Amino acid sequence: MARLSTFLLGLLLLGCAAAGVTADEAPREIPFPEQRVTVPGAEAVALRALLYLPPSPSRPAVIALHSCSGLGPAERPIRLPAHQRDWAIRLLEAGHPVLFPDSFGSRGLGEACGVRGFPAGPYAVRRLDALAAADWARAQPWGRGQAPILIGWSHGGSTTLAAWATAPSGALSAAIALYPGCGQGEAPVLGSAPLLMLLGAEDDWTPPEPCRQIAARAPGVITVESYAGAHHGFDGLAGGLRTRQLPNGRSVSLGPNGPAREAARLRVAEFLASQAGLAASAGRP
Repeated sequence: MARLSTFLLGLLLLGCAAAGVTADEAPREIPFPEQRVTVPGAEAVALRALLYLPPSPSRPAVIALHSCSGLGPAERPIRLPAHQRDWAIRLLEAGHPVLFPDSFGSRGLGEACGVRGFPAGPYAVRRLDALAAADWARAQPWGRGQAPILIGWSHGGSTTLAAWATAPSGALSAAIALYPGCGQGEAPVLGSAPLLMLLGAEDDWTPPEPCRQIAARAPGVITVESYAGAHHGFDGLAGGLRTRQLPNGRSVSLGPNGPAREAARLRVAEFLASQAGLAASAGRP
């Protein structure tokens, strides 16, 4: 009977995974020293930021760009969402210094989610924040003169695309955008650094098709991974699928998806390892 119960439980779990049902994960705290630093931003604004350094940095710094929810109001210390802490741990374990600049709280701004005319949009202020933070990181001793990598979620993913598209040659070594907003699939210019886009096939907040259209214009430079059954925020750790009513009147769905979350982690690790291999073969530091 015990063996039969174990077998049936295994079948149930397998069926849940196949259906995209999410298994919650406990949030983790970052087991690396945290530094609260100030970095340059656009329009001469000093950005508060969190910096984490692995014991022996061996790969380029990662500039991590928060979502439309921000990192908290100006009157409170920065606090990373659970899924962004989890990504930071994985990046640090791979040897990357990780910097989280705060574009919203540093300017006394609240959330940008669904807010029309938000003053720190991806294609203006935040794009410049990202590039300024990348320049700053590269110049630090732990930056080792290496061109940084951008990673961003949602609004931060859109910022990643905007910064990647307009970065000077050699300013970035790679970029990763999770469920970004890609507009109508048109961008005036495209970047040259390798770009990985991770999309939810069922995303109704930032639909994947415009991103695929952009990727089709830069084969060999942009790689797209689209996850079946996944919605916006598929890399979340817990909570289940839910609906959110935005200030602009849109109703969108978001929530974690276990299989997509794990696939994205593996794909990012593979992507970063390949970039490290290319740098080594080219003789870059």
